Amino acid sequence: MSTSHQAPNTQLHRILLTGAAGGLGKVLRERLRPCARILRLSDIAALDPSEGAHEEVVPCDLSDKAAVHALVEGCSAIVHLGGVSVERPFEEILEANIRGVFNVYEAARRHGVKRVVFASSNHVIGFYKQTEHIDAHAQRRPDGYYGLSKSFGEDMAQFYFDRWGIETVSIRIGSSFPEPLNRRMMSTWLSYRDLTTLIEKSLFTPDVKHTVVYGMSNNRDVWWDNSAAAHLGFVPQDSSEVFRDKVEAQPPVAPTDPNAIYQGGAFTAQGPFGDQ
Repeated sequence: MSTSHQAPNTQLHRILLTGAAGGLGKVLRERLRPCARILRLSDIAALDPSEGAHEEVVPCDLSDKAAVHALVEGCSAIVHLGGVSVERPFEEILEANIRGVFNVYEAARRHGVKRVVFASSNHVIGFYKQTEHIDAHAQRRPDGYYGLSKSFGEDMAQFYFDRWGIETVSIRIGSSFPEPLNRRMMSTWLSYRDLTTLIEKSLFTPDVKHTVVYGMSNNRDVWWDNSAAAHLGFVPQDSSEVFRDKVEAQPPVAPTDPNAIYQGGAFTAQGPFGDQ
């Protein structure tokens, strides 16, 4: 499989990448460099030092409103990956994912940022069964507190477009790893190359309003229909098929396993937290 990627034809002045210390953040730190003259990198976790004048490293707790407002100042666009990325107790999700996304959009409003790329998730619709095919207009069915927080983020994006004209592409990321790890991910896999292309399209396509798009590669057995986001011009280049033999060599999961039933897989069965 080719991993080459064509750089965009234009640049923004400064892009803010939140969650830059996370798995996808580290990938995008390298891959989004052609998109901006300056890439401002932020996370609450430790980040590697700036590698030159094209990078700014600014630690930030997304639940700190004043810190987020300072973080966003001077940015042309925001790629918002920051927050808790797994199912956790609600209190943890509340601070990072709900209060955090509010602070990001408020800062965007205050500082005149007109484009956000929001890392939503397939867990917004995780309780649909794998036998169902849905598009971006399907009723949301979150599979946990994490999915609920991403659903809130999509509503925040719609509100800030309707009220303030801030445009957002909400990417419902499937499973973005070097390769699919199990049978469910054969349908949800999103290669790093396709993720990068999708974010570039989300940054530079004009007049996106609030667009919801499923982040998936050109996989054989997909559950999601991206026709409502066709205006982005996103055409995935990779496919999970090249990994099929390796994945299908794994022991099969039981038919009662959430990974075999629900689009959100194991997230549908996590929690509750704190019960005695």
